[in-house]
Amino acid sequence: MVIAAPAKPIEEVHIIPLTRNVHFKKNAANAVSKVRSKYMSFLDQIKAIDLQQSDDKGSVNMTNEDDIEYYGTVKVGTPGQALKLIFDTGSSDLWFSSSLCLLCGSHTKYNPLKSSTYSAGITPWKIQYGDGSSAQGIVAKDTVEIGGLVVKKQAIQLAVHESASFLKGVTDGILGLGFSNLASVKGTITPVDNMIKQKVIKNPIFSVYLGKKSLGGGGEYVFGGSNPAHYQGNLTSVPIDNSKGFWNVKVASLSAGTSSSSKSNTSLFGQFDAIVDTGTTLLILQKDIAKYVAKHYNAKENVNDGTFTIDCDGSKLDPLQFSLGGSVFQIPGKDLVYAKDGNKCIASFATGDFQFSILGDAFIRNNYVVFDMEVPQVQLAPIKP
Repeated sequence: MVIAAPAKPIEEVHIIPLTRNVHFKKNAANAVSKVRSKYMSFLDQIKAIDLQQSDDKGSVNMTNEDDIEYYGTVKVGTPGQALKLIFDTGSSDLWFSSSLCLLCGSHTKYNPLKSSTYSAGITPWKIQYGDGSSAQGIVAKDTVEIGGLVVKKQAIQLAVHESASFLKGVTDGILGLGFSNLASVKGTITPVDNMIKQKVIKNPIFSVYLGKKSLGGGGEYVFGGSNPAHYQGNLTSVPIDNSKGFWNVKVASLSAGTSSSSKSNTSLFGQFDAIVDTGTTLLILQKDIAKYVAKHYNAKENVNDGTFTIDCDGSKLDPLQFSLGGSVFQIPGKDLVYAKDGNKCIASFATGDFQFSILGDAFIRNNYVVFDMEVPQVQLAPIKP
């Protein structure tokens, strides 16, 4: 077991809040479709890659969109233009709607003509997802402010076209928090890497707390430190494999039960790879793992969409336990019930078409995560109740 001293806590903070959209309707099938599309796109990119001050912490309060996705406000340009962006540790692009896009719906659009620090570019970019949705535009540079931390000459991807599925969302774009080698445009440096390079933060880390709707929603990101007010006990350090740009950890084992020791619980599966991804709503399991988990919870797979129906009474369900870095982290039984669908309920776990699993928001809402860019590693601790 590797128990770490607390990551450098916040002293002077700049908080980015997370907000909940009370009108958003939960749809597990759409959530699974979204993550499949996202990762099929990234897997194609990976194949292409393989072929070829004391005020040094920023904190961003986040908006919780009904336990679906979280977004915060980022300012781009001089003076800053406020945009609502999804903070996504499962991608590495910073892209958003721009005034160059005539059909970008009601999104707030960044206008380069209103920024004195804008630097035009001609490099094209395009993100094509497996479900046919896409966004495309040009790469430029401008000043970006995240939680009071200012990054200069940051590469930004201005959308000049968005497909219909993007137009329906309340957010204006995505802030990728993966590693720079995952970026869709070769040579692009992420905002966090630039924070480190430009010495905007002294500690090369950022930390994530995702609030639950049942507890008022919200949450926060802290750049350059962590916030012990949101977690209990010590942080456990877990090595990651970032060779593909993801925050990939090895889960030593998966079990179900109430014991703090995985050996005393019902063993469900041995070691497997998982990506820690704040941009994915559910816990996505490989098919072979999902089979054992579903059997334990008497959950039935819904044909074609990868979701599962489960007992609506979460108090009857064992916590799902993950052994990581020698410690055990859990999703409580009540949080294994994602949404009610008529007279049945949908589980917060689903299956995808990958040879890895994804620890999405269903996991992160219950466990505070510190992302360390330098070691590299993640540090985990249970959230405070």
